[in-house]
Amino acid sequence: MITNSNFKFTKNTNVILELPFSEHIDELRQRIFLLFWIILTFTSFAFLEVKSLVKILELPVKNIKFFQVAPGEYFLSTIKISFYTGLLFSSPFIIGQLILFLLPGLTKKETKIILPILLGSLTLFGIGLIFSYYTLIPAALNFFLNYSQEVIEPFWSFDQYFEFILVLFYSTGLAFQIPILQILLGLLNIVTVEQMLNAWKSIILLATILGAILTPSTDPFTQLLLSLAILILYFIGLSILFLLKNEFIK
Repeated sequence: MITNSNFKFTKNTNVILELPFSEHIDELRQRIFLLFWIILTFTSFAFLEVKSLVKILELPVKNIKFFQVAPGEYFLSTIKISFYTGLLFSSPFIIGQLILFLLPGLTKKETKIILPILLGSLTLFGIGLIFSYYTLIPAALNFFLNYSQEVIEPFWSFDQYFEFILVLFYSTGLAFQIPILQILLGLLNIVTVEQMLNAWKSIILLATILGAILTPSTDPFTQLLLSLAILILYFIGLSILFLLKNEFIK
């Protein structure tokens, strides 16, 4: 006869807190696959409404006639517009998937720092695009129009026009990441607040150089606008880092 005394029950108290490396790879692959379909979906919707997007891109400049050099130039331009628009609208989902992937491996202290930085980076990039669309692009285009006024009739290639504003869009969006870079360098104790503050003269020179490099136009007014924006962002990032160091990070 078998009784309960014949069996030895052991209680398993081991808890696996970490996933194997292969499961991390599988999770990353699934998230990339999901993002692929999200980007493809937004790109497809953008392509269906590409004529409206083209009209929006043409708003910063008036009384300009666009032309295409080759028969397929406009078609290729609309594909690029659709893709970059889809990528732009997918960026919140990309940040969200990145957060979900990193979140299980972060401590509470790291979560309080990294998540706001990622969300702040996305927000600043969007603000940079808005600043570029409403300020930098009209300023640069009006400069070129006024410079050639009464001399030549402006006929612009739409593909070259789109490449121009695309570079200005993304260079401005990247320039608006300066506060994020400052906060990361400060929190990692690579550069202190005092060192950043003492380097203000060098930052003015650097902002002037970056304004000249990042703007695809050669007019000084657009470069000056971007340089001023970089300086303002630098001191905003410095102020935020100072508050984080003195109030939140203990």
